[in-house]
Amino acid sequence: MQESGTTAGLRGIDSVDGRVAWASGTGGTVLKTLDGGAHWTQCAIPDGATDGATLDFRGVQAWDAVTAIVMASGPGEKSRLYKTTDGCKTWKLEFKNPDKDGFWDGLMSDMDDMLFVLGDPVRGNFVLFSQVPGGKWLRGWNGHEIVAAPKEAAFAASNSVLIEGGKGSFCFVTGGSKTEIIQEIHGIDDKKGLYSDWSHTTLPLAVGESAGAFSIASVQLSGDSSHDVIVVVGGDYKRPVDSTGTAAFSSDWGSTWIASATPPHGFRSAVQWDEALKAWITVGTNGSDISRDDGKTWQPLDNGNWNALSLPFVVGPDGRIARLNPAALPHSMP
Repeated sequence: MQESGTTAGLRGIDSVDGRVAWASGTGGTVLKTLDGGAHWTQCAIPDGATDGATLDFRGVQAWDAVTAIVMASGPGEKSRLYKTTDGCKTWKLEFKNPDKDGFWDGLMSDMDDMLFVLGDPVRGNFVLFSQVPGGKWLRGWNGHEIVAAPKEAAFAASNSVLIEGGKGSFCFVTGGSKTEIIQEIHGIDDKKGLYSDWSHTTLPLAVGESAGAFSIASVQLSGDSSHDVIVVVGGDYKRPVDSTGTAAFSSDWGSTWIASATPPHGFRSAVQWDEALKAWITVGTNGSDISRDDGKTWQPLDNGNWNALSLPFVVGPDGRIARLNPAALPHSMP
């Protein structure tokens, strides 16, 4: 456990290199460490002179010790992006949600540092914004709407519902009335030529108003695309100790999914692959678990209360921050 110096609920965490990391949460809170978490310092509140202290920063994307973007999630214009280039002394408003009925769930930067923001459905379609060179934000991606089922949504629990990878450029997971993975796909058609569209695949996870897929992560094992593994976790956040429908995995670019034979021991809101450990770590409000067989089986690690992770860091409510201790992990499944 580490001293965060705050009691804010933390849902955003991004580790740059294990020493430099940024965290974010309720009350306009943004934190930074330069020494692996030995000391966490509180940043200036974005728009602190106006309504910044009312914002809930559920996502953060950092590049180094001075440059980062935080995403506020909230109804309408309470969903915003702020950027700092001076180590969080000052912030600039980058983008404000133009949809009064919208709510942002995820912020992602791809390999080209192009930014994407995913939002809950507006007028029946999921919202996706992309920032093009020059800083302009555009709505949509390939000219096709991302159709949502009635009462289907994404969860802004850990800023990990939207990732680069899958069948196309990126993909995201959903919950509510329908739990699925939605992927951008592209190819060549004799009649269409080059095309891009959206693929919807049902996931074997919990379904319900407070249930679904909350996090997705992927890894390309052995540098071979045929060994691409994608893991999703979730469950029902109102039933934190229920392990039913909390994890699934795919080894064919997300085309087919298999529910974990031994799932995590409760609802899980974030998952990540650790290259050094050759293992997956997942966290939730009743603890964390580890998988060394690509999501097939999971073994409990602790019973803490966690929201999000960016290894080696994990964050949770009431300012909770901890750092993973590899020496304390079990080396094999029982």
